[in-house]
Amino acid sequence: MEIVLNKLVSNIKDNIPGYIGVSVTEMSSGESLVSDSILEGFDPELASAFNVEIINAKRKTMQILNIVDELNDIQFNLSNQVHIINISANGEYFIYLALNKEKANLGITKKLLFKYKEELNNELQ
Repeated sequence: MEIVLNKLVSNIKDNIPGYIGVSVTEMSSGESLVSDSILEGFDPELASAFNVEIINAKRKTMQILNIVDELNDIQFNLSNQVHIINISANGEYFIYLALNKEKANLGITKKLLFKYKEELNNELQ
């Protein structure tokens, strides 16, 4: 599994414009399976641990509002960064990606992130 996860990180780093950091995290434990950052002091593992709480809060909100649907991703737009939480189809893990807002292309990012997530899903089955 380590080879598959490292390939995912490499693909994201090499092909997604504005890359800052990435983490693949288990929902059940909040533990990162793999992470990487090019920005000193930016800790995608720590951010991902907190992102578990954000995902759970959104799911609870959907339940309270009687929204019967799948939560696919969550996007945060900061002044200088974009953060994307992309949840696996089975809900067991998510990919957390941070981007430089000035360099990012969200169309390319979302398309490639979906592709890499599908490749990861296929490898983990």
